[in-house]
Amino acid sequence: MRKYVEPDRQQWVPLTRRVGRDDAMLEWRVGSILEQIRKGGDTALRQVSEAIEGFPLVDAKVSREEIEAAPGLVPEDLKNAIMEAAARIRSFHELELPKDTEWNDGAGTTCRRRYLPIRRVGLYIPGGTAPLFSTVLMLGVPSSIAGCRERVMFTPPSKDGTVAPAILFAASLCGIEDIYKIGGAQAVAAMAYGTESIAKVDKIFGPGNRYVTKAKQLVSKEGVATDMPAGPSEVLVIADESADVSFVAADLLSQAEHGPDSQVVLLSDSVTVARSVLREIEVQKESLSRNKIVEASLAESRIIVMKDLDECMDFANLYAPEHLILAVKDPESLAKKVEAAGSVFLGHYSPESAGDYASGTNHILPTGGTAVAWSGLGVESFMHAITFQSLSAQGLSTLGKTISTMADAEMLEAHANAVRIRVGSGTIKE
Repeated sequence: MRKYVEPDRQQWVPLTRRVGRDDAMLEWRVGSILEQIRKGGDTALRQVSEAIEGFPLVDAKVSREEIEAAPGLVPEDLKNAIMEAAARIRSFHELELPKDTEWNDGAGTTCRRRYLPIRRVGLYIPGGTAPLFSTVLMLGVPSSIAGCRERVMFTPPSKDGTVAPAILFAASLCGIEDIYKIGGAQAVAAMAYGTESIAKVDKIFGPGNRYVTKAKQLVSKEGVATDMPAGPSEVLVIADESADVSFVAADLLSQAEHGPDSQVVLLSDSVTVARSVLREIEVQKESLSRNKIVEASLAESRIIVMKDLDECMDFANLYAPEHLILAVKDPESLAKKVEAAGSVFLGHYSPESAGDYASGTNHILPTGGTAVAWSGLGVESFMHAITFQSLSAQGLSTLGKTISTMADAEMLEAHANAVRIRVGSGTIKE
């Protein structure tokens, strides 16, 4: 990890965050994949998948037999852990279910807003370097609560052409049965455009690597709905002298092991803490099985010493991390200053891992600085709202003068006439 102090805060984030690297080439490659599948359907989907994965795509859809066999292939302790996590995620997310609203002016006009589930949603589950069955829960539980009628899941297969049993078990737990062994940008293309055998979806959900993220960005330009920019993972930790450096190092490494393009950042008001964490990282990383991935991630990560916690918080709000850990003596006070973050972890015993798996919150969060405007996934993400209005003759008569006056001022004569023709001939009487 690199350490530096940058006095010009306008340069803090641009110098720290990896952005735009080989973006033109990435966009060309992903765009080519999308176009091939848009035009070639199932045949192109098989060809692209085989070229990328390195083995033929024989049976793209997971069979009923595979789904039914999955529970028997998952250790009991893991099944129990998945079920407990699912229950906690459901309990928290049920509180997010939005309520319909209605308002009446007492003079004949009623307005209401009604929430409806999105009919067909596509759920992407990363599985390139690790089978992320936890992401199945994060997508499957809220989409179930929202009431989505059709849910189709895509995930990359392993080299033997199978899907990890834990992923299939988690999917069954969430009531998801329409599952495809397809990953990467090609999965996004199948969801966005559809093929002869796969119907397109109304909205695409799920995190992924830079290829998946770029594919979601490109199809969104064509009007395909997507959840958020959820790309390579990141964490920013703010630690003061009260922090346990072994905890902080472990938190940083837990994100670094996600992938070589993940980024971790430590901010501290203490040089001693910064140096101690750096030493502890060197010790802990040696025992990790994903050491090479960790090394690649740490090469683009940072430890930055700042003058005080307020300056650390200023940086964090500019950086807008996916995960923000406040490993400080008084986390609640500092939390009041948070303006941009996907999910915040308060205190020394709130590791980011808790949110990834079982605390109850969702781990699908905005990345790349987009947390300044985007929110993490929730039940409402799987719904859309429609407004209704009903005006009686009296209601329109009461409101008509206001409507026609405004329409006339905007020189939209037909708008005004749509009121006048209902209320009377020519003008509305006050």
